Formats: sequence, structure tokens, C-alpha cells
Amino acid sequence: MTDVVFFVAVGWMTLLFSAGVVLVIRRDSAVDRIQALDVLSLILVALLVLFADSQESSYYLDVALIVSLLSFVAIIAAARYFGRGRIF
Repeated sequence: MTDVVFFVAVGWMTLLFSAGVVLVIRRDSAVDRIQALDVLSLILVALLVLFADSQESSYYLDVALIVSLLSFVAIIAAARYFGRGRIF
């Protein structure tokens, strides 16, 4: 039963990731693209957590944590750039 749930979750996350890539490519506004990239990073973190569980390795959890922290900093920098015209 848990294998079925795992494969359904991986399939769903892969489908969402591909939809996010389409959004990044098709959107006209830079703000919409940045928001889609943020969603992509969240889905990537979820995929890394699922992969860490399947491989029973904590290294992928470390990578997921680093990706989420870098994504947070990048989104804050992008929001400040589009809000004020400068990062700092």
C-alpha cells in the first residue's frame, strides 16, 4: 500500500513540475515567471524529500534544505528588485 502511495505522489509531483515548466516558458510577465520558478523550487524540494525516503539517505534532505533556503533568498531578492528597483 505504501508503495502505491509513493508512486502516486512521485507521479503527481512530476506532473506538477512539468506544468510549472510550461508556466515559466509561456508567461509574459517577469513577476509571473518568478512566481512559477518559486513553485518549481517547492516541487523540487518535495521530490527530493520523496527521493530521500526511497533511498533511505539523509543527504538528499540536506540538499532539499539548501534548495529551499536558496529559493527563499532568491525570491526575497527578486521581490525587492521589482518593488524598489534595487536589491539592497
